[in-house]
Parts: sequence; C-alpha cells; structure tokens
Amino acid sequence: MSSTLIETPPPADHASRDEVGRLVAIDWNSGATAADPASGRWLVAIDGSDCSLRAVAMAVRLAHGVPGAVIDLAYVHPWRVKEAAEAELPQRGWDISTASRAYLSQAGIGWRLHVRMGDAATELVALAASLGSRGIVIGSHGLTAMQSLMLGSVAYKVVHLSAVPVMIVR
Repeated sequence: MSSTLIETPPPADHASRDEVGRLVAIDWNSGATAADPASGRWLVAIDGSDCSLRAVAMAVRLAHGVPGAVIDLAYVHPWRVKEAAEAELPQRGWDISTASRAYLSQAGIGWRLHVRMGDAATELVALAASLGSRGIVIGSHGLTAMQSLMLGSVAYKVVHLSAVPVMIVR
C-alpha cells in the first residue's frame, strides 16, 4: 500500500462544461496577478513527467526579471465520459501539477493552472491563443522520428498548429 497522501484540490476559480454538461475545463490561480499582462505570459504544457518539469524550469528562466511574472500551467486529459470527467479531471490535474506548482512557488513566481479535457495539441494551442500567451513551452520525451510517426507527438503537433512561438525542452 502506498503512503502517498493525495491532496484534495481547492475549489476552482473557474469551471466550464460542454453541451452535455460534462466538465471540460478547470482553472486555478495561485493568487498572483501579473503586474503587466502586456509583458506576455508563457504557457507551459505539463504531464507530470520529468520532461514537463524541465519545461517549467525553462519557463522560470524565461520569466526571470519580469516583474510580477505569472506562468500558466496546462494539463490536458483525454476525453472521458461525463461521470469520469466529473470525478477524475480536477483531481488528476491537481495531482499532475503538484511538482510544477511547488517549483514555481519556490522560485517566487505565481501560477495559473488550466486543466482541460480533449486533444492535447489542439487544447494547448487554443488555450495559448485565448490567454494571449507569448509562447508555449513543452517538454519532449525524445521520441525517435519513427516513434513520433507511429505514436504521434504532442510537441510536434503543437509546433505545427500554433500561431505563437513554441519552445521544445528536452
């Protein structure tokens, strides 16, 4: 039996549902507000992996020296039925983001957590556009060209769909 304590997510600052009432989007804010929204916000794709934590570290470097910097963390979960989305989406997003939120807090940078349900690349690109992000930072798992072709690569899709710059971190 695992001794890992699961932290219950706090109430969301914002939640959205689709046309059938399925929970599809949840947002939390660390309480920090960007001093100058025009300075740009970085959106960092997270999935709980070491790769995504390296992407968060890169975003911290990019935000260094920007007064009141706030970094948007985004986790996208595959589609689920209504009941599963309601029960799992908030908890999974909160759990996946634990290390990233802690890293940003330790660095003294505010965060906003955006949890979405759907196709990862499509949701990340749409979120970056709606937030007015300066760019997207995403980790790469280092798949070979053949693995990416066979499995699909979220980073590859984001690069091709995004209107804002995308930084891939290995």
